[in-house]
Amino acid sequence: MKLYYTPGACSMAVHIVLEEAGLPYDLERINLRASPRLTADGRDFRTINPRNYVPALALPCGTVLTEAAAIMQYVADLVPGKGLVPRAGTLERAQLAEWLNFIATEIHKGTGPLWDVDGQNSAGMKQRAWARLSLRLDDVETRLAGRDYLNGSYSVADAYLFTCLGWLGFLHHSLDRWPRIKALRARVFKRPAVQAAMTAEGLLG
Repeated sequence: MKLYYTPGACSMAVHIVLEEAGLPYDLERINLRASPRLTADGRDFRTINPRNYVPALALPCGTVLTEAAAIMQYVADLVPGKGLVPRAGTLERAQLAEWLNFIATEIHKGTGPLWDVDGQNSAGMKQRAWARLSLRLDDVETRLAGRDYLNGSYSVADAYLFTCLGWLGFLHHSLDRWPRIKALRARVFKRPAVQAAMTAEGLLG
């Protein structure tokens, strides 16, 4: 398998899950700021993922999977003994899917206006986006009562949330308002797989 990634982007969640799974894989970095976006050997990245963003996971059979939530579940299902996802067909698996969809649509997407890559978002737009995102984090904080991880035990959802939470520091937003979320992030950060993925991406010294 080969993971096409950008350091610290949502592809890092997939990278963490690959490390957790203990499966062999290769990495190829994509510069999202380049135009056009190219692979290490000079190919247009759109020939691999026509959507032109990371993550993309190339499988030995020739299929390329995209979208972090889908890739993480696929990888986790390859190693059921690791417990990274609940068994398919269970209520717990449906609850995991609920978390993954929530993170993708409300947390991950919710940070978009805060980045303001094109410099076109007003201060008011950013304030409203942060207010909406804060409400979503309030919900996560409430649901973390009495548990260490989102779905009860550590899962791919925690890797995804951890990755998204990491962006908030770059955006100068604190997690102090949400002590349970802050504790979850610290807990996940200590995992060897997380340390390995972040080191490989040049995010840790």
